[in-house]
Amino acid sequence: MANSFTPTSFLLRWLFAAALVFGTYNPTDYSYVSWVLAEDTHFGPVIAIVGLLLLIGWIIYVRATFLSMGWLGVILGAALFGCVVWLFVDLGWMTLDSPGALAWVALLLVSLLLAVGMSWSHVRKRLTGQIDVDDVED
Repeated sequence: MANSFTPTSFLLRWLFAAALVFGTYNPTDYSYVSWVLAEDTHFGPVIAIVGLLLLIGWIIYVRATFLSMGWLGVILGAALFGCVVWLFVDLGWMTLDSPGALAWVALLLVSLLLAVGMSWSHVRKRLTGQIDVDDVED
């Protein structure tokens, strides 16, 4: 999967990003944040392990996204997705009176931005023929 890039490989990257984003937080009671903040939750090793696994996932995805797209690319991607939300509101498909719907759309767009970031080096290679190299051996 590292050398080839297909729609399936992008879909897998997006599914992992969506699991990471929605598993960390979502407007329902079924997320890590809701679990940790519940009144009857007592901090223990299971919560710590799940939190560390989520943190590791976030670091992998965010670092790869910033390395491949850079600050400008991430800002432009976020601006594009912000304009998509604006378009949905302008067309009447979504209302700002529904914070739950807005949260779901925002989380979906964050997961898409992370998936694009994980895939961007492959896309750029296909479009331009340029290869990203992070570590060069002497």
